[in-house]
Amino acid sequence: MIKERGLLIVLSGPSGVGKGTVRKELFSQPNTNYEYSISMTTRNPREGEIDGVDYFFKKREEFEALIEQGGLLEHAEFVGNYYGTPLAYVHETLDAGRDVFLEIEVQGAAQIRQKAPDALFIFLAPPSLTELKDRLVGRGTETVDVIAKRIATASEELEMMSLYDYVVENDEVTNACDRINAIIKAEHCRRERVEKRYLSMLKGE
Repeated sequence: MIKERGLLIVLSGPSGVGKGTVRKELFSQPNTNYEYSISMTTRNPREGEIDGVDYFFKKREEFEALIEQGGLLEHAEFVGNYYGTPLAYVHETLDAGRDVFLEIEVQGAAQIRQKAPDALFIFLAPPSLTELKDRLVGRGTETVDVIAKRIATASEELEMMSLYDYVVENDEVTNACDRINAIIKAEHCRRERVEKRYLSMLKGE
């Protein structure tokens, strides 16, 4: 019998929309069995972030060497810092039949759409741009200039929503998680994903 390959789940959205918060809530739930692919970045850790848990924090030279070696599934430069996804881990995990969950920036998701069109793309959207600005200000981690740049970038990223399969509004974290889990369950039942397995059963494989 052909083993069903894992599902590559891509969650992205504007900076400040709450991607990290939603991802952490998803992974704190007892029934979650997704494998989280930790992203690499050249930005400095925020308070409480741990290297190898929240991100792999790399120096710019190290990151650029990985780009040259083709060791990233995707990468993007955002507000002066690189972000990217290690390639080998993702393929090994999917081939083993486990779902891989990526939390990445919109630029990176666009690259994965080209390289892995069968992935599941979920756009996490804010209730409004005003709410998004309030969340960024509430972080207290960025200057006024950086926040202004992030809001301008967020407006552009919202226009890229058409690249995604589903849009989930992050009005409340628990509601957003419920919607994401429901989408993933439905995708595992999509005919294109299970047809080969059933055809192999009919052939006695």
